[in-house]
Amino acid sequence: MAQQCPLTFVMSLAMLLNVAFCANFSDFFQPLWAPDHIATEGDHINLSLDTVSGCGFESRSKYLFGKASMQIKLVEGDSAGTVTAFYMSSEGPNHDELDFEFLGNVSGEPYLVQTNVYVNGSGNREQRHSLWFDPTLDFHTYSLFWNRRHIVFLVDGIPMRVFANKEENGVVYPKSQAMSIRGSVWNADDWATQGGRVRTNWSHSPFVSTFRSFEIDACELSPETDDVEAKCGVSRQFWWDKPSVRELNKHQSHQLKWVRRKHMVYDYCKDVARFTELPRECIN
Repeated sequence: MAQQCPLTFVMSLAMLLNVAFCANFSDFFQPLWAPDHIATEGDHINLSLDTVSGCGFESRSKYLFGKASMQIKLVEGDSAGTVTAFYMSSEGPNHDELDFEFLGNVSGEPYLVQTNVYVNGSGNREQRHSLWFDPTLDFHTYSLFWNRRHIVFLVDGIPMRVFANKEENGVVYPKSQAMSIRGSVWNADDWATQGGRVRTNWSHSPFVSTFRSFEIDACELSPETDDVEAKCGVSRQFWWDKPSVRELNKHQSHQLKWVRRKHMVYDYCKDVARFTELPRECIN
């Protein structure tokens, strides 16, 4: 009988060498809070939210540049007030962070996906999109691709958002802080659904989101001991530094335009009521 793999991880183990292998969830991830609300069932990781607590997990290692993906099936039914998150984050008040946040809604209303980028502890770079499918019916793949030129948020391989490196225009860009890979479910009914007008209906708890099929193809870095440039620098010739991925290809560019045209519902770069002066990265 063939070996049944509870979880499969893809790790970049050496220059241009990617190896897939079987591993337990606990080999690569650990609870971030409320471990009693995290349950493993075969190849599924169930995160639950109830009146006591939400929960979260994080990778044991930290990464600088590369790609991280997870398949997620979101809370079904009335999910108003809840947030399911897949994100990367470093530590401390001046941390860097890349966010997918799935904002729940009342039954029959669509989820919204909020993405955000924090650099040196500063965020306020939100975009919100609807999805072109029901994310509660099946698993879908959400990915964060990150190199020195841009950060790409992808849904089933389709780019939803690109945050470009515009350091030449005085815009800060995350490039020196290694980040762990995280997932969580939590209550945010003061803002998540219709600006907080719809609160969490706790009679429907526990609210459960399910994660599976984690893939990590990135430069593993120990912030305490590793030299960033020596371990993850361009001299190592990682695939994410190749010319072919320095920008979106023509097909991906068309996909991104389609997503923005059909599914974007909020863009901080167009919120002139919020910003008396638009952030520098919003200026072409």
